[in-house]
Amino acid sequence: MTEKQYFVLDTTALTDVETREKEDYGSLCEGMSEILDLISKARLKLNISCYVPYPTVYKEMTGFIDRYDCDEEVKVKLDTWLVKKTPNRYEVDIPAGIFYEYVDYMRGRINKGMNVAEDAIWDSSLNCLHRSVEEMDSEEIEKEIKRKEIGNKISDFRDKYRDALRYGILDSAPDIDVLLLSKELDAAVVGADDGIEKWAERLGLRFVRANSFPRMIREYLMKKKEL
Repeated sequence: MTEKQYFVLDTTALTDVETREKEDYGSLCEGMSEILDLISKARLKLNISCYVPYPTVYKEMTGFIDRYDCDEEVKVKLDTWLVKKTPNRYEVDIPAGIFYEYVDYMRGRINKGMNVAEDAIWDSSLNCLHRSVEEMDSEEIEKEIKRKEIGNKISDFRDKYRDALRYGILDSAPDIDVLLLSKELDAAVVGADDGIEKWAERLGLRFVRANSFPRMIREYLMKKKEL
């Protein structure tokens, strides 16, 4: 009998845009449905079980189903083929060194974000000083600065700040639950989140990119058929 494999799915395992493009799925709903069909075949033919942390990640997945008005069949597939389980947050052992490393990493990312904020303030201040305000009253000056300077700087700042802080960061309870459940089950993690990937590797967990997961399952199924 084939040795049982376990996978824990992040929300992005079913919703990743790159996966949809690579697999030529016409919509998010179609992508979710097709991936869940593959998971059902893997469970019945390959002794593979796919888990979803409950309720955190499960709620995110059903939220996408509702938001995109997917058919009820997609929700049925989700409930049928994904095993819902709450991670045992008080019993899973995480090495103390990982916590130390994460805090140190976070400090570096926060400092980088602070530098981005300081640069944005300096750039905005200098541009305001150099802007010509001749023949404008105070109200016109305020509108001009808000329209041409502040708005653009805020947009640019948000992009740079997001890049500075988001990469490699576990920024939500679902992210943590995916890792904890994977550690508890000694399971592979499936997702497209860079933060989850980074810390899955640090915890010694196998990580499968969401955009390669459908192809991997199909390869398993094809080889099983050949045996």
